[in-house]
Amino acid sequence: MKGSNPYHCCATCQHFRVEKTTGNVSYRCSRLTYETRPEYQFQCWSPKESVKRLMDARHEKTEE
Repeated sequence: MKGSNPYHCCATCQHFRVEKTTGNVSYRCSRLTYETRPEYQFQCWSPKESVKRLMDARHEKTEE
């Protein structure tokens, strides 16, 4: 896809994990082992299958 991708963020990546402990919530990239935030973006982004379907549907809709 060319241009900016509105889906590209850590929260839509297959490696994004939410870790809940007593009173705390942290976000982590299981691939990079970094603590992250849902809105961050990294070049290694691998979208979840549900996000891929949404991107494909949007792409098909714009081609019509």
